[in-house]
Amino acid sequence: MTVRTRFAPSPTGFMHIGNLRTGLYAYLFARRNKGTFILRIEDTDQERKVEGAVEMVYRTLKTAGIQHDEGPDKDGGYGPYVQTERMGLYKEYAEKLVELGGAYYCFCDKARLEGLKDENGVHTYDKHCRNLSDEEVKRRLAAGEPYVIRQKVPEGVVSEYEDMVFGKISVDSADIEDGILLKSDGLPTYNFANVVDDHLMGITHVIRGTEYLSSTPKYNLIYDAFGWERPCYMHLPPIMKDATRKLSKRFGDANFEDFISKGYLPEAVVNYIALLGWCPKDNREKMTMEEMTEAFDIDGISHSSSIFDEAKMRWLNGEYLKAMSQDEFYAVALPWIEKAIEGKDYDKRELALLMQTRVDILSEIPEKLAFLNNFGEYDLNMYVHQKMKVDKAVALKAVKLAYDSLAALDDWSEEAIKECVKQGAEAGGMKSGQVMFSMRVALTGEAVTPGGAIEMAIVLGKEESLRRLAFSAQLLEKAQ
Repeated sequence: MTVRTRFAPSPTGFMHIGNLRTGLYAYLFARRNKGTFILRIEDTDQERKVEGAVEMVYRTLKTAGIQHDEGPDKDGGYGPYVQTERMGLYKEYAEKLVELGGAYYCFCDKARLEGLKDENGVHTYDKHCRNLSDEEVKRRLAAGEPYVIRQKVPEGVVSEYEDMVFGKISVDSADIEDGILLKSDGLPTYNFANVVDDHLMGITHVIRGTEYLSSTPKYNLIYDAFGWERPCYMHLPPIMKDATRKLSKRFGDANFEDFISKGYLPEAVVNYIALLGWCPKDNREKMTMEEMTEAFDIDGISHSSSIFDEAKMRWLNGEYLKAMSQDEFYAVALPWIEKAIEGKDYDKRELALLMQTRVDILSEIPEKLAFLNNFGEYDLNMYVHQKMKVDKAVALKAVKLAYDSLAALDDWSEEAIKECVKQGAEAGGMKSGQVMFSMRVALTGEAVTPGGAIEMAIVLGKEESLRRLAFSAQLLEKAQ
């Protein structure tokens, strides 16, 4: 058997992390088994369709590195791969299911159906039209009465299947409603279109969330009524926002493209998503797509829900950044560096070198480099450091000493600046640590900086460094 999996998103908004994980697992399973991964757009719910959402699906898969083998843009002989382009099929198969005894015409109007709610407001169809005679059905169809086609769930049976993750699942047919397969407007319900499409596209393994775990027996009864072979099922535990709440697309939780725009690397996000519900045998955390494909197996999928921990994903993203070559990091960091320096003439590569080991996500870069453009009066209490025995008076002496030492320096390199400040500190009777500490504050006006005094001086350049040292000395003198 050639494995064929599918990812079937609905174009109703952004790509939710849980939805993307489903697509990722379907992709990894297909690749692991040298199978085929199919993209299908399930757009029958036209009322909820969002403009641009289909393009977002393509964009997300491309950004995430998930390559489909067949889809609307890659015909593999099983198309169309968009549900609204398959509309004629569903009515045909619904009518065929009626002929086979697996479905029936229902003529109940809205008023009657509304009256079937129980004391708790729960709607359950009473099978009123299930046993209409063929003659009556033909008469009412000929008269043009509105109808739907409902599934004819067998009575007195237990529908069972073996899930690849959760094992044996059983549901008594008494607990399965005769649900609508084809609506009065001729459009299929999700339940029916899904089964028909999966069969006609030769899907061998259906991978989806546990919310479908108990409804799958209902789908299997449709397969059985047609005489079709059932696919294998792999249901995935939910991803939680916290201990009690699921991540929800409805409330804007965990949008893949939002994370990318916040400075996460796509490969890091995908890596983290893969670990939400699955763990490789060797417990690795940082993996390439190729490594995940090689390691992916059913045994590693958890039965328990996973909590989406952005702090953990942030850490993993930082590991990816640190592992990059300097050129690779420069390429991804450049847009954020340019945003930070606002067109000013700073050495961008020097800034990239400064940032690579100091950020976990790229959007931290502008904040950490804010001192380049935001420099003015600041809190002089930042100079007070009891352990180093620095107060404002000591700081003033140190800043002046740094200025005098560096003003005559021609070689503006790390080693030269370090040696110059060290010699200046000795000549002035100060510890070099006191001078370096004071110099760092004087150059940035910040208590916390992305580097030490020498790194700040290199980034700022000689002219700007001297200007800031002079300005800071003036501030300190005023405070004396």
